[in-house]
Formats: sequence, C-alpha cells, structure tokens
Amino acid sequence: MSLISESSTMKVAAAADKLRRQGVDVVDFGAGEPDFPTPDNIKAAAKAALDANFTKYTPAGGTQDLKEALCARHAADFGTSYKANECIVTVGGKHVIFNLMQVLINPGDEVVIPVPYWVTYKDVVNYSGGKCVFVNTDEAAGFTLTAAMIEPHLTSRTKLLIVNSPSNPSGAVLDDAEFAKIYELTSKRGIWLMTDECYCQFLYDQKPFSAASLPGAKDSVIVAGSLSKTYAMTGWRIGFGLAPAAVIGAINKLQSQMTSNPTSIAQKAAIEAVRGPQDSVPLMLAEYRTRRDYVIDRLRAMPGVKTQVPKGAFYAYPDISVGLGKKGIHNTTDFAERLLDQAKVAVVPGEAFGTDKHVRISYATSMKELARGLDRIQTFLKELD
Repeated sequence: MSLISESSTMKVAAAADKLRRQGVDVVDFGAGEPDFPTPDNIKAAAKAALDANFTKYTPAGGTQDLKEALCARHAADFGTSYKANECIVTVGGKHVIFNLMQVLINPGDEVVIPVPYWVTYKDVVNYSGGKCVFVNTDEAAGFTLTAAMIEPHLTSRTKLLIVNSPSNPSGAVLDDAEFAKIYELTSKRGIWLMTDECYCQFLYDQKPFSAASLPGAKDSVIVAGSLSKTYAMTGWRIGFGLAPAAVIGAINKLQSQMTSNPTSIAQKAAIEAVRGPQDSVPLMLAEYRTRRDYVIDRLRAMPGVKTQVPKGAFYAYPDISVGLGKKGIHNTTDFAERLLDQAKVAVVPGEAFGTDKHVRISYATSMKELARGLDRIQTFLKELD
C-alpha cells in the first residue's frame, strides 16, 4: 500500500463534502462529474430490469447482450470491428485500467505516461510493480503530444504507452494524424497502446476518433472506455475494455476473483444507453462549450493567471503560479487547501497530475456555480497581494 496514494480527486471531493455537511457554502470545482441527470430512457431500463427481477449474478465479464451492444456502439462511432470475446464489462472505467495493469505489467516494465496525467495512471502502474516514464507535453501549444516527444523515452523495457484524448486534466485533444503516428511508433516497437476514451464524445473542434480504428490496430491497441461521462452515469459504475481476446480473457480471469460481475441492473441500463437515442450527448456538449468559453474568459481576465483553451472534456487547467510563494503558499496543494479553507472553493492541485503550477477546475456544474466560484477565486488572488 505504500506504493500508492489516495486518489487526489476523491480526497478533494471528500473534503468539500465534509464542509457541506457542516453547513458551509462550498463551490465544488473538484469533481469530474457531469451535473446532468442520467437520461430518462436509461433510468427506465433499470426500473424495467428491477421489475423483471434481473437481480442475479451475470457472467464475470458482463452479459453477452451488453458486450455485443458496446462493440456495436464503438463500431457505429469509430468504424471498429470488435466481437464480444474482445470486450469486457467492468465496474467503471477505472476498473478496466487497473485490471489491465495487473494483467500486462510485470515488475520493472516501463509504462510511458504523458504529463499532465490522470491521477490514477501513476498509482496503478506503481501498484503493479511497473515503472512510470513521464513525457512532458507542450503547454504553449495546448499541452500537445507528438510521436517525436514520445520516441526518446522508449526503451527495451517499455511495455505500454497510455494516451488520454481528450485529456483529463488539460482538455488537450490529439490530432488524428498525430495519433496515427503514435500508433505506428508503438506498433513497430512491439509496445501496447492504451487509449483512454472516457471523454471521447466531448470534443469541441473535431470529430471523435479512436486509434483502434486504424488499420491493424486491434493487435496492439487497447481501448479503455466508460459510460460515466458520456451518459451522465458516474454512479452506475459501468466501464468496458476492447482488446485482443487473450488480453480480455486474462482480465476476465482476474475480475472473476475480484468483483464477480458488474451490477446486473446497471448492465441493463448500459444496454439502453448505447443502443438507445444518443441525442443527450450533443446537448451536453453544447452546454459544456458555453461553460468552457465563460470559464476561460474569466480566468484570463484575472491578473497573472494563464490558461490554455481546452479542446475537449470539461476541465480548465490554469497556471496559477502568480499565487505561489505568497503568504505561505508554496505549491498548488497549499493553494488548493487555502482556497478551500478561506474562499470555500474546491479545486484539484496540479501536483496530483504531475505539474507544479496548475490547478484543475471542473466546469461540469451550473453557470451560477461557475460565476460564484470564479468570483471567489478572483477575490482570493487579490487578497494574496
């Protein structure tokens, strides 16, 4: 257990929740969770499953119907051709990533991770006995990642490259052609490429893309997917993996001893999510775009604060180094703790994502809350001078 740390995002959420339970008025920009309700058709499917007493065990890796539905959804969205034996259903997207590391990574294997990274990557690699190899992205170009940046970090010990596009926390989106170059690089070197597609439907300037759709990619590309963000189903805990059958079989073996099956009722809801109407997705995306534009404009109007424009997901990742080194604030963890204590605004410190001068702001909340929270941040920064 000394190899891993508590999830920083969960820690921030717990701290904000504790204050709320004490009656404190907290504006929470920490949670990476859509504020939209789960669509009604999905909830209706869960109710129907209950009424039909679909409350027993299912196969450990998910029902055949759901696996087929997930493969069909991915094929419709990205042009892939996965079969049910190349798909596994997990207890959320985080679960499939954890299982994958346990299945693929041997002690000493190197896993290449672009910075900034989602908080869980580093810890699940460490837990598996692997070695994290970090690649800094180009912040001035919107945290751009290229094959040329990755190549110098590849060695004979490199087992896996993790790519998250759109990115949590930066909102960066890989260019399709560059993604293809990255795949060509990893496939030629015999390296697995995991594409984390948690935010795959939330892109502002380009169409969704999956590296798994590239010719020959199914042999070495692994898709880590989730229904949590796309369908506002965070609490339902349904994720999935798409990979060669041998990898899926190994994950299924592990999962059979770990969790048994994902919740039966949530699986029925997930079938409706991916097979049913998809009109809720563009509606959420349009609202996120409005919120993004507002948040970026407000942040850039604050003296000394710099921020890139996120091209996807629903996070801003501003450089708040203007507030460091003042009144005992030495790093972004100090900044986030002081901001929550004094201004009652929850953000996630950049140290959790591998950088030392940023905080993550989730704009998956109402415009009213965004305005209140940004007002408080602006006042907090003024009071530091």
